[in-house]
Amino acid sequence: MTPQKSKFHKTRMDNKKNYSQLKIILFIPCFYMFKNIVNIQLFIALFCLYSCSDDSKKYKPKDKSISHTAEKLNVLLIIADDLNCDLGAYGNSVVKTPNIDRLAERGVLFENAHNQYPLCGPSRASFMTGMYTNQTKITRNNMNLRNSVPDVITMGQRFRQQGYQSVRIGKMFHYDNPSAIGTSGNDDIYSWDQTVNPYGRDKIEEHKINTLTPRRYGGTLSWLAADGEDEEQTDGIGASEAIKKLDDFAKGDTPFFLAVGFFRPHTPFVAPKKYFDLYDREKIEIPESSSQYLATLPEPAAKSIRAKKNQLNLEKERAQEIKEAYYATISFVDAQVGRLLDQLEASGLGENTVVVFTSDHGYHMGEHGHWQKQTLFENATRIPLIISAPNSENKGVISISPVELIDLYPTLMDLTDINTPKHVVGKSLEPLMKNVNASIRGSALTKWRNGYSIKTKRYRITKWGSNGELGYELYDHEKDKNELINLASNQDYNEVIDSLKLVIEQRIAEASIKPEGLGRQFENAKPIPKAGNITFGDIHDANGKRTYLKKK
Repeated sequence: MTPQKSKFHKTRMDNKKNYSQLKIILFIPCFYMFKNIVNIQLFIALFCLYSCSDDSKKYKPKDKSISHTAEKLNVLLIIADDLNCDLGAYGNSVVKTPNIDRLAERGVLFENAHNQYPLCGPSRASFMTGMYTNQTKITRNNMNLRNSVPDVITMGQRFRQQGYQSVRIGKMFHYDNPSAIGTSGNDDIYSWDQTVNPYGRDKIEEHKINTLTPRRYGGTLSWLAADGEDEEQTDGIGASEAIKKLDDFAKGDTPFFLAVGFFRPHTPFVAPKKYFDLYDREKIEIPESSSQYLATLPEPAAKSIRAKKNQLNLEKERAQEIKEAYYATISFVDAQVGRLLDQLEASGLGENTVVVFTSDHGYHMGEHGHWQKQTLFENATRIPLIISAPNSENKGVISISPVELIDLYPTLMDLTDINTPKHVVGKSLEPLMKNVNASIRGSALTKWRNGYSIKTKRYRITKWGSNGELGYELYDHEKDKNELINLASNQDYNEVIDSLKLVIEQRIAEASIKPEGLGRQFENAKPIPKAGNITFGDIHDANGKRTYLKKK
């Protein structure tokens, strides 16, 4: 090799070496940069994966192809008016309620559930706010909620605050039933985004209704086997409107709280004739009561079951006719519940909707010689309560733990993952839905006028007067489910009644404390003055005196 070529070769080799070194120098930072990018991407991927995993534990979204608003459960709340536990699911073998029964098979049935005041207005204001009546200050009908507790957050209002569409159809807060049907009644406008006030054939043909007192229907035993179809009745129209809303909701992704309030089986007991045909009137049993039994009761208790003078000592045939009508209206309401459940399934919403069925209070059907409500016996305090949640593992199970209607508010908050307002004093039933053998309280408290009553798993104790000076009642449900034997003076139960007296005093004291976060609370709010009911078709003079009664 010549010197020139050797020099050229060396120079070329040096350049190649330098070029290789340059590539290494350039590669090293690029390598580390690339490595860092990969690490960052890996970190982000792991972070997202962990976050998604954590969120899945919190929200538990379902397959969106079969559900709506996967991150939020919807709520369908169905409440009947003046419905006791005469239902198939609650062991009544006479009353036909196949749809409520199938809801019970899908959810949890609360066998020992009780309202907090056995009268429509106070009970509804109580459970819609999650507070006792000593806290709402509402113990009469036709009282405006905001006149007593103006800053309270109702159940419907809380759902609105969380982006839900809150819709009321029918009776949720107090209505004068039937006189206010077709109006908003004594509603709370802040609870709803939308409302529907159905008005049906039962109102138009009110003049046809049989009643113990002419032109009196709501507070008097009254009944009618009506002509026509379900969809013509007020509750049938309400069910149809609810079906339309469910269909609308199924087309979108907005979570909803749909509250459907049926007006039956509240008096007047009106239903299409086919529901009366379900029952053999002559086989319907009417309980008997004696004057000797009355003597065992404190005076306020005795008065409570003898207050309705025109309903005392009804002839057996008339009593059977009335009780048949009550049963018929229950079956009619059950059919409307079935229509709603069918629509939930058909729309696909059933996979993502909590369904609740309940009543505002119980109802006497001749027990203790009394008809209707407003007592502190089991017949008036006990209510049906069934909750079906799509993500619940327990279905078709029964809880015998004492629970209260005000527990519904915090339960729905927990099931929908919404923070419960501080003023709500009810307790969530979610632990019982997970384990029916669990317990959240030892007793359920009910007030009526100057009396209080608590029901435990076994006993009921009732106290009359602020210090018990008007007497006590004690019933042992293991031996006397009908509460006909007052054991308050039975020495064999001294220890039981002494201990329960302490419990009821504590319960009353706790239920009278102003809840945290409630805001303003006014003691002396008055009911809204009422005008007399006007039956459609009747004619009145300028002074309001009825001059013509529309003929049947």
